[in-house]
Amino acid sequence: MDFSDTCEGIGAQVIDLFAATFTASEGAEEGALIGDLVRNLLSGTPRQDLYVFTAQDHGEIIGGAVFSRLTYSDDPRSVFILSPMAVATDRHGQGIGQALLKHALDVLRDDGVDVAITYGDPAYYGKVGFLPIDEEVAAAPLPLSFPEGWIGQSLTDEPFHALKGKCACVAALEDPAIW
Repeated sequence: MDFSDTCEGIGAQVIDLFAATFTASEGAEEGALIGDLVRNLLSGTPRQDLYVFTAQDHGEIIGGAVFSRLTYSDDPRSVFILSPMAVATDRHGQGIGQALLKHALDVLRDDGVDVAITYGDPAYYGKVGFLPIDEEVAAAPLPLSFPEGWIGQSLTDEPFHALKGKCACVAALEDPAIW
């Protein structure tokens, strides 16, 4: 398995992976929503505000993780949110997602990102260091429909201290249906 830190030239394949994976697990409507989200992230997010990681096996994209910038009005720290992430349905349970996330978090750490946040299953993401947080510690940019899924971690030697101020996300994540 190989990891890539760019989606140059493979954007359509990345979008297809997310749409197919979410369609298989959550239905056609969710697959379309997440496919559109990834398309909008790739086409409308400034490069400095976006990281796209893929896992590939013999040239086939089998996993993807997209991180985009969150800003907190009164906090200088660099914060990125993982949203979304997918592993090809026929490759679940093989450790691909965990390996991809470890790689991605290492790259973010090396690039000076201070905090990583995601909105998902705490049991799954806890395997790579994400811990439950609440909106007192890190405000979400939009109302959360599943507050127990709001999780994060410090990527520095410092513990995760509360992020200060109002939170804003990239334009592609401003859809309440995602939250």
